[in-house]
Amino acid sequence: MEQNTLKRRGVGLIDRDPDRAAAGYTLYAPLSSDGTVHLVDESGVEVHRWDLPYRAGRHARLLPDGSLAYNGSLVGGGAAPALFDMWRKYSGGSMARYDRDGSLLSEVVDPLQHHDAHHLDDGRILYTAVEPLTGESARAIQGGHANTEATGPDGEPTVYGDTIVEVGPDGEVLWRWRALEHLDAAAFPLQPHYWREHWPVINSVHPLGDDSIVASLRSVSAVIVIDRATGAVRVVAGPDTVAQQHHVTPLENGNLLVFDNGTFRHGESVTFSRVIEIDPADGSIAWEYTDSPREAFFTPFMGGAQRLPNGNTFITEAAFGRLFEVTEDGDVVWEFVVPQFSRYPDVATRAVFQAEGNALFRAYRYSPDQVHAWGLA
Repeated sequence: MEQNTLKRRGVGLIDRDPDRAAAGYTLYAPLSSDGTVHLVDESGVEVHRWDLPYRAGRHARLLPDGSLAYNGSLVGGGAAPALFDMWRKYSGGSMARYDRDGSLLSEVVDPLQHHDAHHLDDGRILYTAVEPLTGESARAIQGGHANTEATGPDGEPTVYGDTIVEVGPDGEVLWRWRALEHLDAAAFPLQPHYWREHWPVINSVHPLGDDSIVASLRSVSAVIVIDRATGAVRVVAGPDTVAQQHHVTPLENGNLLVFDNGTFRHGESVTFSRVIEIDPADGSIAWEYTDSPREAFFTPFMGGAQRLPNGNTFITEAAFGRLFEVTEDGDVVWEFVVPQFSRYPDVATRAVFQAEGNALFRAYRYSPDQVHAWGLA
């Protein structure tokens, strides 16, 4: 009998409503594979595949010119040290573009990069990174489990504080924002269950026009908007609204789409995930998707949501490799479970995270016209 619970429940295409599901192709990169990226059609059949030199540092995305933006893990490839155990899971470092055949077009390398790397149309990259905080700077960070700081290169207790960096196509730093400089550490404490190795764990960044950036701060449960000119912060949602959320993206109507994981959600004794649309003007929720029962849809970490042209929402239930599409009314009209299962290919990471899985950070859906124009199917 199959001992992997996810495999036993079924993988590949689970079902599709052809009258209500959006036509298109789905792109995903399994986290523990050796660097494969898959593009599947509406029936879950693979139509294109990339075999890349690094395992996924997080995710892959197709750019308007048809090239593949891919965040590869330098730690997984042995090209950078692991700052702490979880760094093995969510660090990247290689922010590259590849053509349809997997040939390298361009690459920016930063061993301190993690989670998100957002490639802009003009070749700039907006990404999250860390800097080491020691001494008084480390002690300024509030909350979390006591005495769980990372050990820095000199043996000193270290909290790795987040930065957001924007670079040009050649890697030249154009803009940098430091969390410790612009966030009041006392007002943004680590939630009690977090280790004190990393603060505040920014897991997504996205430009809001030319003047500001929206960011998701996981370990303090906050969505913020950052003014580019001053670095000043405006809180859109805090822990009374979101719980260790991911993938905050702007919509055409000006609202923000958020994957709200729900781990340690305030006011709830049962964990569940949801996708919400937030009005950034007042923080109100304009739209929400939860399953019925709510706890049937839950991923404790990672996840994504994408609003499709037909008004449906494409959702990544990341930890379990489940991708599905829902209508505005919350009906599931397409569901697919990633069939590729693996263990981390590098021995040191596999020694810490041993389970076989099909997890991914987030996936994306593309229209048939886009994919055909790029020659990918």
